[in-house]
Amino acid sequence: MTAPEQAEPRASAPSPGADRSGDATADAAPSDDVSYEIVAPVPADGADMWRLAVESQTLDANSRYAYVLWGRDFADTSVIARRDDGLAVGYVTGYLRPQAPHTLLIWQVCVDPIARGAGLAGRMLDAAWDRAVATAGVDRMETTITPDNESSIRLFSSFARRHHTSIEREDLFGPELLGDGHEPEHLYCIGPITRSAGVHNTEGGKK
Repeated sequence: MTAPEQAEPRASAPSPGADRSGDATADAAPSDDVSYEIVAPVPADGADMWRLAVESQTLDANSRYAYVLWGRDFADTSVIARRDDGLAVGYVTGYLRPQAPHTLLIWQVCVDPIARGAGLAGRMLDAAWDRAVATAGVDRMETTITPDNESSIRLFSSFARRHHTSIEREDLFGPELLGDGHEPEHLYCIGPITRSAGVHNTEGGKK
């Protein structure tokens, strides 16, 4: 379950995992003179990641401690985005699947409403992918998405097109595992992706 820029809020109660991030009605184009830096998170970024998840009101917000740990243990496969004034406005969390170490599983994608309209979700996703390629030589990406989350489907379909590869969907987890208040999670598999498909050099740059 992921959270790109224009997903609708969900009424069900939060549970561990990821889903979607902001309401389309709150989408506003950022100022033209704002730039963003996309870098690997550190433990101190956990507080901002937790804040963004909670404020989204649509993500399954994990504990603040979980995001602090993420900034320590999964920094090589995750990114955080900050405005040029230092304000954290988005993040992507991912990890390498233990049973498939060349597969990057994207856990959450979150964009603050004030940063929507700049394509930040796609740029962060590319940056997280590039980091995972550089550090682990990944060649596939996975994520899970609920059936109604059309913006997430568009985000990852666009990623697949940029990398000249296919995207396939299969059933993964149903309400019997996630609880009656939770929609099913479909698994989206992207790849294989060749390294020559491009490293975007997003990390560390002001965009």
